[in-house]
Amino acid sequence: MKCRIHFFLLNDHFSIEHAEAHHAGEESESNRKYEWEDELEITTTVDDLVMHENAIYPIQGEMPDGKAFRYDVERMRLFELKSAENSTFIGCSESLLDSYELEDLKNERIIKVFLKDFEPLSNPIPGIYIAAQEFPKELIQ
Repeated sequence: MKCRIHFFLLNDHFSIEHAEAHHAGEESESNRKYEWEDELEITTTVDDLVMHENAIYPIQGEMPDGKAFRYDVERMRLFELKSAENSTFIGCSESLLDSYELEDLKNERIIKVFLKDFEPLSNPIPGIYIAAQEFPKELIQ
């Protein structure tokens, strides 16, 4: 099954009252529901989806001086997309998560993740959003 993931950063200043009074409940140019949207499409067939609450996500790589690093980021909400070949993880810090929706269509699964607007965040790799307060301090330069 194909899989698409949408991350939405909620606009904390969105007014549903204004939208209902002036735009039939829809957002407008001056009253946006989302600050931004990020869409990812998984290119391998996803056979199963497993959600992990309060999980640990490892960040690993190499520093500019060539020294390897690995840090575990705690308190993550991870969606494990399982295929015959491997698993792909997408998700965010629990403190960023407002809500999520899962939708199964005929040949496609859609995951929508809504992120809180008031929490600073980083996006070190596509599909992973980490709250600034939980990002490894050793990697901030």
